[in-house]
Amino acid sequence: MSLDVDIQIASEEADLPSEEQLILWAQAALRETGDHEVTIRIVDAEESQELNAQYRGKDKPTNVLSFPFENPPGLTLPLLGDLVICAPVVFNEAVEQQKTAAAHWAHMVIHGMLHLQGYDHIIDEEAEVMESLETELVTSLGFPPPYATNSSLAEG
Repeated sequence: MSLDVDIQIASEEADLPSEEQLILWAQAALRETGDHEVTIRIVDAEESQELNAQYRGKDKPTNVLSFPFENPPGLTLPLLGDLVICAPVVFNEAVEQQKTAAAHWAHMVIHGMLHLQGYDHIIDEEAEVMESLETELVTSLGFPPPYATNSSLAEG
């Protein structure tokens, strides 16, 4: 089982996580067997807002957007999909939620990766499963539980 991570930096923010950290966090959330590929794109608020408006009908930037790849009939590619993470939103949420930036970045990568693998949090029962798995993965990386101080779900 392996994960190839393509990282795209399209943000002017300083102090972004390193490529190694992003890869580690993405690999930690990989639940599927086999070889897979994912793109993680770090963006500023404007691009996040445009994408969120276009694909979710919400005209504001958001922390993480997940775009799962769907294989066309008869074709199997190892692509999981794309994550678009908005740096300023993640940094602001970390402060609001009294978390370290690294802890919140790890959570957003894990949250997005789980979405790419079919996890969701729209229905309460699914939210419980997803939050439990997120908590397990985030704490396994040495961070505090992501929902300990703020139980609101990530939007991605």
